[in-house]
Amino acid sequence: MPTRTALLRLPAAMAALCCAITGPVTPERDRDVARSAVQDLVSERTVPGAAELSQDAHGTVRFVTAGVADVRTGRPIGPDDRFRAGSVTKTFIATVVLQLAAENRIDLDEPVAGRLPARTAAALRNSEETAHVTVRQLLTHTSGLFSYTDDPAFFRAFFGLGFTAHRYDSHTPDALVRTALAHPPYGPPGAGYHYSNTDYVLLGMLIRQVTGHSYAHEIRRRIIEPLHLTGTSFPGDRPVLPAPHGRAYSPVRNGGTSRLADVTDLNPSAAGAAGEMVSTLTDLNRFLGALLGGALLPPGQLRAMRDTTASGGRYGMGLFPVQLPCRRTVWGHNGEINGSYVEVLGTADGRHLLSYRLNSDARPGPAAESRVVAAEFCG
Repeated sequence: MPTRTALLRLPAAMAALCCAITGPVTPERDRDVARSAVQDLVSERTVPGAAELSQDAHGTVRFVTAGVADVRTGRPIGPDDRFRAGSVTKTFIATVVLQLAAENRIDLDEPVAGRLPARTAAALRNSEETAHVTVRQLLTHTSGLFSYTDDPAFFRAFFGLGFTAHRYDSHTPDALVRTALAHPPYGPPGAGYHYSNTDYVLLGMLIRQVTGHSYAHEIRRRIIEPLHLTGTSFPGDRPVLPAPHGRAYSPVRNGGTSRLADVTDLNPSAAGAAGEMVSTLTDLNRFLGALLGGALLPPGQLRAMRDTTASGGRYGMGLFPVQLPCRRTVWGHNGEINGSYVEVLGTADGRHLLSYRLNSDARPGPAAESRVVAAEFCG
C-alpha cells in the first residue's frame, strides 16, 4: 500500500499460469549458501529479515532467507509465514472487477458513481471533476482522485508519529473516500497517471454494490478457495496476524538515534481494499502464476490488465511492468504497509515467478532491489 512515495522504485534500467508451486521447498539460510542478493536487503538497524521464494519455468522452487523473523527469538522467516501484503491486494481486487466485466455485470467505461452506495455516489457527483470517473480509470490510476493516504492528518495518524495512539482505530471505506474528496483532485479524469489508494477503496465498494457481497467474500470465493491459498485472508478489523508469523518492524528515529518498533498488531481497515490482505510468499506466487497463465481471466480481460496505454507505460489494471537489463519484461505488484514490504513478479506466461519480502517498512535501496530481481530473471 504505497503512501507518499512513487510506486515504481526500480532504477531507470529496470523501470522502463495456471502453474502452482510444485516440488519440495528447501530453505537456504544465508549462512549455508554463497552470498545471495536477498542478504543485501537486510540491515541491522532498519530491516531485521528478508526472504525470497522463486519458481522457474521447470517448476523448481527455491527459498532463500536472510536475517531473522523475530529479533527476540532469532528464528528465521519461513516460506509460509503470514504477513501483511499491502498493495498486492490491488491485484486481487482488479482480478475480481475484470471477472465481473467478463460476466457483463459492469462496463469498465461507465461512471463508477452509478455503482456505488448512495452516500458515496452523491459525494462523487458533488463535483464536476469527480462525477464522471469511470471504472477503468480507477483500475489504471488515471482517475485523478486524491489518495486519502496523502492527507497529512491521516498520514501522521496511521504511518507517522501518531501510529501508537491510532494503530487500533477503525476506518470505514466511506470515511476514507471522504478524506480524499476533501482535497482537490490531482487532475481531470483520464488526464494522466497518479497512483491513488482511493481508487481501489472505491473498487472494493463497487464489488459489494454489484455482487451483494464484500470484496473479501468475492475474493475468497473466486480466487482463494479455487487456488487453495491457505495462507491468504482479509482480516477486516482484526489486528492480530494469523499463525504462523514473525514480527513486523518499523524504524523509529528519536533525535540522533533510531530503534526498531514492533508494529505487528494494527487495525488494517485503514488500508481496506487498497491494502488490507494477509498472505504468504507461497500463495502470492501461486496466485500470480494462475493469473498470468490465464486461469483466472479470459484472454481479453488479461490483455486489458496488461495494457499500460492510459498510464504511459507505468501501470495496467492491478499490474505493472518491470523492464529488466536483459531486455525481458516481468509483471506484478508490490505492497507496503506498516512493518512489511513485498513484491511479486512473473513472466508473461506465469511460469517463472519471484516473490520477496521484508519484515520492515524501511524500503530497500533501488540498487539492492534491482539485484534481487535481475539475479532471478536475468540469470
